[in-house]
Amino acid sequence: MSRFAPHRLVAAMAAIGVCSVPFHSALAQVAGSEEMTEEVVVKGFRQSIVNAIDQKRFADTVSEQLSADDLGGLPDVSMADALTRLPGISAVRTGGQAAEINIRGMSGGFVFSTLNGREQVSTSGSRSIEFDQYPSELIHSAAVYKSPKVSLIEGGVAGSVELKTVNPLDNDDVHSFSANVRGMYNDRAAEVHDAEEFGHRVSFSYQGKFADDRIGVALGYAQLYQPSVATQFVGLNYNALIDVDRVPGDTDGPESDPAAEYVSEGMELQHRGGEETRDGYLATVVFEPNDSFTLKADAFISKFDSEEFARGLRVKFEGASAAIANEQILDNYMIGGNINRRSNGLTRVELVNDDNRDYDEVQSYGINADWQATERLNINFDVSLSSAESNFRNGLLWALVSEDAYAETPVLDGDVAINYQLNGLDLPNVGFSQADDFADIDKVLVSKYGIYPYENSDEINAVRIDFKYDLDLPVLSSIEFGLRQTEREYTNDRSVFEYGNDSNFSALEAPLRLTEDMVDVVSWEGQFSYFPDYLAIDLDKALAAWFPNGTPQPVQTWGAGNAGVINPDPDSTRSYDWTMLQSGKVYEDTFAAYIMANLEADVFGIPMTGNIGVRMIETDQSATSLENVGGDPLLGAQYIEDDAGYINDQYAPSIKGIEYTDYLPQMNLNFALSDNDQLRFAAAQVMSRPPINRLASDTSYTISDSGEISANSSNSPALKPFYATQYDISYEHYFDSTEGAFALALFYKDIESTGIVTTEIPQFDFAGNGFAVPEYITDPTSGVPVPTRNGTYTVAYNDENGGFLQGVEVAYTQVFSMLPEPFDGLGLNVSYSYTESEIERDRILGSASVRQPLEGLSENVLSSTAFYAFRDFETRLSVRSRDDFVSDQVAVDTQTVFYSGETVVDFQASYQFTDRLGALFQVNNLTDEPTRSYFNTEDQTGTIQYFGRQFFLGVTYSL
Repeated sequence: MSRFAPHRLVAAMAAIGVCSVPFHSALAQVAGSEEMTEEVVVKGFRQSIVNAIDQKRFADTVSEQLSADDLGGLPDVSMADALTRLPGISAVRTGGQAAEINIRGMSGGFVFSTLNGREQVSTSGSRSIEFDQYPSELIHSAAVYKSPKVSLIEGGVAGSVELKTVNPLDNDDVHSFSANVRGMYNDRAAEVHDAEEFGHRVSFSYQGKFADDRIGVALGYAQLYQPSVATQFVGLNYNALIDVDRVPGDTDGPESDPAAEYVSEGMELQHRGGEETRDGYLATVVFEPNDSFTLKADAFISKFDSEEFARGLRVKFEGASAAIANEQILDNYMIGGNINRRSNGLTRVELVNDDNRDYDEVQSYGINADWQATERLNINFDVSLSSAESNFRNGLLWALVSEDAYAETPVLDGDVAINYQLNGLDLPNVGFSQADDFADIDKVLVSKYGIYPYENSDEINAVRIDFKYDLDLPVLSSIEFGLRQTEREYTNDRSVFEYGNDSNFSALEAPLRLTEDMVDVVSWEGQFSYFPDYLAIDLDKALAAWFPNGTPQPVQTWGAGNAGVINPDPDSTRSYDWTMLQSGKVYEDTFAAYIMANLEADVFGIPMTGNIGVRMIETDQSATSLENVGGDPLLGAQYIEDDAGYINDQYAPSIKGIEYTDYLPQMNLNFALSDNDQLRFAAAQVMSRPPINRLASDTSYTISDSGEISANSSNSPALKPFYATQYDISYEHYFDSTEGAFALALFYKDIESTGIVTTEIPQFDFAGNGFAVPEYITDPTSGVPVPTRNGTYTVAYNDENGGFLQGVEVAYTQVFSMLPEPFDGLGLNVSYSYTESEIERDRILGSASVRQPLEGLSENVLSSTAFYAFRDFETRLSVRSRDDFVSDQVAVDTQTVFYSGETVVDFQASYQFTDRLGALFQVNNLTDEPTRSYFNTEDQTGTIQYFGRQFFLGVTYSL
């Protein structure tokens, strides 16, 4: 049920004497007043470039623009791909697709996004939206604001991205219809067993005007069905400190253990495959009874469903209990050697068959009324709702090699020897003593099944009113002021089901013997062909055989063996209190007000326009919390029952949070040096709030089957925003004789806080610091007590150590129309940015402390497109390149690593047979560029992941 009650805004409206009124349109926020905007009809890539140049030219802030006239006019798979064509914009590829964007060297967490001027929530629990959720076919234009103005919603230290859908009354035709149908092929899918090779991309759109152009209607639908394919090697965290070289007097290790070296947790060799389906829907209705009033209602829905598998080998070194020989040490990190399992050790190779299903949906609704109340006064009123839901179900199936799968009591094969040598950013050399057994149904047994869903929802209700009053005064051309109120609620639910053991065969929960109909032998191809064969297991058939009465479903539970449960199962020691503690709600309410003066004057004979103002924001943020008070009812302890019926009396429920107020002054000045030259200067204080999921209160601990305790307190409702003071100066020259422009921009950000620091404390004393942890657990295999031992505690806090970030951007666009035919259709669009920062953060990667730059920062980013149009033929070649940068990779756990620089090449060609019918051919990732990452240096391999090339062939039709 909605909690939305905009009492303060209604009261403010009543005080001004307004009941039901509008404000200046989203378009006015993007590109200045409508009178200043030049419209250019887009019929190809060349004209879309020209249109974007015109919008940039007449904008009142430092910004970059993308534009298309018709629905479906942007040729990219998603808006993430489209935005990377802009200066200073780069993307992080997920599954081979651009998903998160970085602006001026800052990661997606510092990027704020809107749709039609309205804040959008995310399916990931972050502030940054997943741009691949937004089909480019349904987006009319986009703007990236690098310098803000106070009438824009706060939230982007890096910058703000505004996506806009079409206004059908702006369409030249009374009625228009377009269709786009493309087939798709991935050339690496044939290397992945069970992977789909073919997909498609389909879109339809309609725009119509009725009642003498007083009513406009736009409808759109876009579907993308594509194979998700990857072949990968993943190196795991260096989470162990062990003296493996045994050199007397060795002091190269950390202060806590000078003789020790850093040893990796292990590695993964995987095939990934599956299908992704995105369905997007758009509806817009505009009513414009006269020139002074416009009422617009719009709806946007996008569903993104992904069903994927990950199969292969997960190698667990467990170095503390292993025998290590022939170690290769570089900079005190072990990057190769022989690892053998001891009789009482845990070293093993797991056969993994993961089933990952992710169902995401975003919805955005809004009503906007724009009223020119008098010749001088414009009033705009907007009410909106943005919601997102995500249901991620990651089912994991483990299998291990036994001595004999047909034995009455199976015994784990203890002859485990692993030989490996990392080769930096190339694939490693690997060898296994059990290599022949990984594909032997007489040896392999399923040992464990687990499912660990993440379900979250996010919803924001917003109401906004803006006023603009034109003045007839020197310098001061108009005044704008406005109010905005929002209420946001984020919900996260965790649950779990586990059966069996991932490190041995459980005596209480017996392993599953496989049959021929459940498995296929899978071989590796291409660069990975020397990896050993393994069994791919049909998850549904295996679960049906293991659980003939139906597979149990995950539940939110304390766990039958949780120490605080008053009705435990005496045969169980499993504790899942993290499903209770990591589930909960976050509330965020804001109230904002701003005043802005629009300026227009001559300064020493140079025409100057701009704006100056201040924005005030009050924030009230809180989260539900379960605090362990040791069962003391005087401290609020209650009986809390879980979904499985277990009751815990140790915790006190509460809501914790903080309130704070911010004032953000901002200024933009634009100087028209000539008809074709302008100079811009901007200064602003900006902020970015923490990801909404990081405001949760969810401290919890877990104990592994081997007795290791680990805990997580990486979120807090007391986390505050990140702040910066920034300055921009840019020069723009627009060509007179040809279509094109040159731009040079310098920027500087003084960042007060680099954000949330998440650090891991190894060997943390949990009992000594108040955690109610048991001294022993029962081994699920043998039934004997196992002493618990201290592991890693993950904590988060606001980093108060800031610093500068500065850089330069150069952009050049030109259509060489001065050349003789047929060369007059040649064109070039090139941008380059250089960014540097003094900011570095200490991160704990496993057991090692590493200095890392800001996430998302690549010193050099280059984007270039060469295009050519001749009569009905058009083609373009795009190249995007960036240097090394820091971001997260997902393995067993999320790991923050260095990504190696990459160059991605795309190609497209089209031919227009008639005014209505055209054909298109497109290749994405033309060179099959992999993703490569590393930990501290390139010798410490992180990920090497190949996704394949995507080929599209299709037709377009319009009426």
